Amino acid sequence: MSEKTDLDPRYLDKRTVQRYITQGLVDEKAWEKHLKALTDVADKATRVDTISEDDPIDDDEE
Repeated sequence: MSEKTDLDPRYLDKRTVQRYITQGLVDEKAWEKHLKALTDVADKATRVDTISEDDPIDDDEE
C-alpha cells in the first residue's frame, strides 16, 4: 500500500484526520476524494431511544 495514494482505514477517523494530513500520512486530495465517494445512508438510520438509570424520570417520587 502506498503511503499517500491508498487511504489506510486507521487514518480515516474524521476527528483525527487533520493531524494525519499535517504529518503527511494522509494526502488531503485523497481524503477529499474519499469523502466525495461516500454514499448518503441517512435514510437508512433508525431512531434509538435510551433511558439511563441515572436519568431522573419522575422527580415527584422522592
